[in-house]
Amino acid sequence: MSAVTGADLWEAAEEMTRVLLPHRARDWSVPAGSLTWSCWTTGAHVAHDLLAYAGQVTGRPDDRYLPFDLRVCADASPTQVLTVVRACAGLLATAVDAAPPDTRAWHFGPCDPAGFAAMGVAETLLHTHDITSGLGVPWQAPQRLSALVLRRLFPDAPTGAAPEVLLWMTGRGELPGRARRTSWVWRAAVD
Repeated sequence: MSAVTGADLWEAAEEMTRVLLPHRARDWSVPAGSLTWSCWTTGAHVAHDLLAYAGQVTGRPDDRYLPFDLRVCADASPTQVLTVVRACAGLLATAVDAAPPDTRAWHFGPCDPAGFAAMGVAETLLHTHDITSGLGVPWQAPQRLSALVLRRLFPDAPTGAAPEVLLWMTGRGELPGRARRTSWVWRAAVD
């Protein structure tokens, strides 16, 4: 199994920007797909999670999340939100690539750098899906990145096209012959 790396985080952030930047003038106050958050809030949430993961990898706490938060200015445009996402993806990518593989930090148990990278890619892909759904923009997550996330965070995932399986695993999509999921948890902890 290949580990998720900083390059994968960059790729996910660039994909998010590529698909959403052309729609920056749209109304980002609408709900992001089936979420109660707006598209704007969902984008800011991605940035928050990427920064929080970077803090965990570099701070290496073993029992909790570090007590800090990212606040994206309320008047930031969608373009600026996407820039913040890319900046936070860069911070996490740098932290993941610089950390020795045996580094552990808390995410509901000890998690390795590749696990934090996988969660960062997952947050980026899944919430890009949510935002594109809210804006009415057709989009599907890249196959390779979806497969990496499934292998690392959802080892019990069924077979099938990785983007569709990832959506089903997180309650965002349908799979033939399977009930829609209403709850889910990914497995990032390793030891």
